[in-house]
Amino acid sequence: MENQTISSSIVLSGLSDLPSLQLPLFLVFLLVYLMTLTGNLLIVLLICTDSHLQTPMYFFLGTLGCLDMSNSSVIIPRMLYDLYTQKKIISIQACITQIFFFELFVLSEISLLAVMSYDRYVAICHPLHYTQIMHWKTCVLLVLVMLMVSMVYSLVHVLLLLKLTFCRLTPLQSFFCDLPQLLLVSCSDTFINELLVFIFAILLGGGIFALTFCPYIIILNTIMKMQSKAMRSKAFSTCSSHLTVVFIFYGTAFFIYFHPNTNGYSAVDKVASVIYTVLTPLINPLIYSLRNEIMKISFKRAVCRVKILERKILFS
Repeated sequence: MENQTISSSIVLSGLSDLPSLQLPLFLVFLLVYLMTLTGNLLIVLLICTDSHLQTPMYFFLGTLGCLDMSNSSVIIPRMLYDLYTQKKIISIQACITQIFFFELFVLSEISLLAVMSYDRYVAICHPLHYTQIMHWKTCVLLVLVMLMVSMVYSLVHVLLLLKLTFCRLTPLQSFFCDLPQLLLVSCSDTFINELLVFIFAILLGGGIFALTFCPYIIILNTIMKMQSKAMRSKAFSTCSSHLTVVFIFYGTAFFIYFHPNTNGYSAVDKVASVIYTVLTPLINPLIYSLRNEIMKISFKRAVCRVKILERKILFS
């Protein structure tokens, strides 16, 4: 076996090697990050302050906003630092830490999307029992269990990663510390790590995927049986936003991790990764707010309250 120097840091391939693109990319992703935080924070504040939004559906939407902000904060600040300094070097400890939080928030988000599917199922298929089934204690318990399972899942990966050594000079083919890519640059035996990723992807990922989409088979059947056109339109409206977010999230994830790629980490892979990790948290609040009349009305009420407060301050 060849002697190999154990490395304490990893080189990221980044989005581009062209020095002239580093500043423009920095400014673009800084703007995206600020817009992501602003959009999601606005939704969370509206849900917390507007009594008309104090329902399980909007509680889960607020939780999704918090997860989107958290996920963006795991990826984008480090990306901005790499673009600004043009170094693209990250320590092993920082890389594993980023993986822990990324896996935590991603698994929490896909679990939450499944919970939101169940919420829509109860609201449309069992409207008379909605408040009894989706009680506040039940909603909070679902979120807590979801976070705990995600934390255990991430922690297991981290504990196994800490046993690996990294001694190859090959750059990690991504702009952030992605678990499958990190395993490729390890000089240790990663069979257990890869087996765990595969098992979790099949059992946990497949189970959550089924729980997300199966309720919509019953939901669509129930909607088609509705006599009122207005009721069908309202039901489709409440489901379409959630389904749009689900398709974007799963579509990019499946493309990144399951499509055959013989040419290495291509430009298309980078674009898909940017959509999955950076743009999805940005467009989620736009999808929910632009397609939701109640959110629009709530936003208008909030603007009116701000204007009234400004007048009181000016004339006080």
